[in-house]
Amino acid sequence: MATATKSKVNIRPLGEKILVKRKEAETQTASGIFLPESATEKPQEAQVVAVGDGKLLDSGERADFQVKVGDTILLSKWGGTEVTVEGVDYMILSEDDVLAIVS
Repeated sequence: MATATKSKVNIRPLGEKILVKRKEAETQTASGIFLPESATEKPQEAQVVAVGDGKLLDSGERADFQVKVGDTILLSKWGGTEVTVEGVDYMILSEDDVLAIVS
């Protein structure tokens, strides 16, 4: 069963896919220098917004996710597909693209 946050996102990931919202890119360095948008990198940290039903196993059962809604994760730099819904940017990616859970 797909799970979403209280904000009622109208996207339900399928199978082993998860929906995440990236953290905002830093626009200022630690020393106070402001960076132009073209110089900022996309953050690899994101928050899980929704999860699918889980990977379908050979036995016909669904595998449990290691991440849950609300987790902050580190994701691979090139994984996932970016989508925009109602002006908000999200990414849909496979759980395999998640590198770690930040605690």
